[in-house]
Amino acid sequence: MSTTTAGGGPVTTEAEAAAAEQLRSAVARQFGRSLHIRTLDTGSCAACEQEIRMLAAPHYDLHRLGLFFTPAPRHADLLLVTGPMLRAFAAAARKTYEAMPGPKLVVATGACALGGVYQPDAFSYGSADQVLPVDVWIPGCPPSPLALLHGLLVAVGRLADKVSGLSFVAGASS
Repeated sequence: MSTTTAGGGPVTTEAEAAAAEQLRSAVARQFGRSLHIRTLDTGSCAACEQEIRMLAAPHYDLHRLGLFFTPAPRHADLLLVTGPMLRAFAAAARKTYEAMPGPKLVVATGACALGGVYQPDAFSYGSADQVLPVDVWIPGCPPSPLALLHGLLVAVGRLADKVSGLSFVAGASS
């Protein structure tokens, strides 16, 4: 069963609505109201970026879930990596990751970032985990917006584990 707009067009399925509500409540619990995402293209064909852009469109409306894209890594909680990790881009990827405040997450998106398309060679590391500490993998070529939502939900759960492992007592180590 799908919900329809006044014009009669489909807005969402029950599965999409349930995933969206679960993501919204998880983000609200962990971040008060928002999670900021920095996308990082490390040499992709742009198919994953098109699917990611769909998340901000009215059909999925990522903003209503408390998820926002940010151009600045210093404001990001999550790094969404697409494409094979090109050797020429590795230093920039590390600097972007290091500029993010902790706790931080890395989500590898698409078959290229997972290492399923390009093998390591003189130009490419083959997968994002060769350069960055990847927390969540979202497979697909390209992954669907619903798969991206599911991956973000898993990432929010992982970030909750990272936050609960932090020590807020002076002098204590985690």
